[in-house]
Amino acid sequence: MRALVTGASGFIGRRLASTLAERGHDVVCLVRPTSDIRPLKGLPLRFVVGDLDDPSSLAAAVADSDHVFHLAGVIQALDEPAFEAANADGTRRLVEACLLRAPAIERFILVSSIAAAGPSPADRPMNEDDAPCPVSAYGRSKLAAERAVLEAGACLPVTILRPPNVLGPGSRELDRAVQLIRKRIVPEIGDERPRTSLIDVDDLVEAMILAASHPGSVGRTYFVTDGRAYAWSEITAAVAEELGIRGLVIRLPFGFQIIAARLAEAASRLSGRSPLLTREIVRAGHDHFWIYDAAKIGRELGFRPKYGLRDSVRRAVRSDRRSQGRGVNREEARP
Repeated sequence: MRALVTGASGFIGRRLASTLAERGHDVVCLVRPTSDIRPLKGLPLRFVVGDLDDPSSLAAAVADSDHVFHLAGVIQALDEPAFEAANADGTRRLVEACLLRAPAIERFILVSSIAAAGPSPADRPMNEDDAPCPVSAYGRSKLAAERAVLEAGACLPVTILRPPNVLGPGSRELDRAVQLIRKRIVPEIGDERPRTSLIDVDDLVEAMILAASHPGSVGRTYFVTDGRAYAWSEITAAVAEELGIRGLVIRLPFGFQIIAARLAEAASRLSGRSPLLTREIVRAGHDHFWIYDAAKIGRELGFRPKYGLRDSVRRAVRSDRRSQGRGVNREEARP
């Protein structure tokens, strides 16, 4: 492939770009001027500095590419217009650049999100035939990005992947859980019923590469999961077990989390920076189910995940320990 990866400085993008390069593909990474590309140094990658709101940089990035993996966007923003500008409008500009400057593209892979589909029913996993009904500003912006890509489907061979929570080495969310549980703090989320699907980052990377090369994936949308459903407590229990944490823990009830989210939102309004925690995020885990049927990508493309929850947590905790031992800064750049 001559592949363009947007969002290459983020958790998933780094993993994808490095995997493609290690397999001998020619990889261009679109990165912002402020992106931290140190984890990618030493790999045979080319970088184009630009942004999704800069059409000239997008034209330079897509030139000569035959595959585009679009991962860039925001998962935290100040308000709905900011989500729309980054995730939907940015995707539209990238699609336009492809149509104008790279008409021979063999595949455009959009990495969307389960948030675009919305929560699953309480009594069954959601599948790709169910009508999307996002419940968050982020989800609505990702669904708008999907529609922008599909509208170009007559001229651009596109595939959409919708991953759930992505775990594995480098996961910011899992890193935060590790740091909290090391302090014996466990947020109470949902109940003991299975409420979420998961996918390991390396399984997601394999799904992207498979979808990019499989002729049957053109025009298709796929959920990508490890095939299981998990209670939120299973995730924290797996982290605690891997860390060797036993005995007394401090449980943060739902009401306390809502208060913390209100404070984070107020602080973000004063600082002008996106909040790391919002009431929307807290309620998403407490009130909804996020379980998806990934049989379609297995049936049509032959995708088979290798990792489950325990594998992902084990690899992430070991990576965290190695990083702490080397004094590495674990904070990742925004894609």
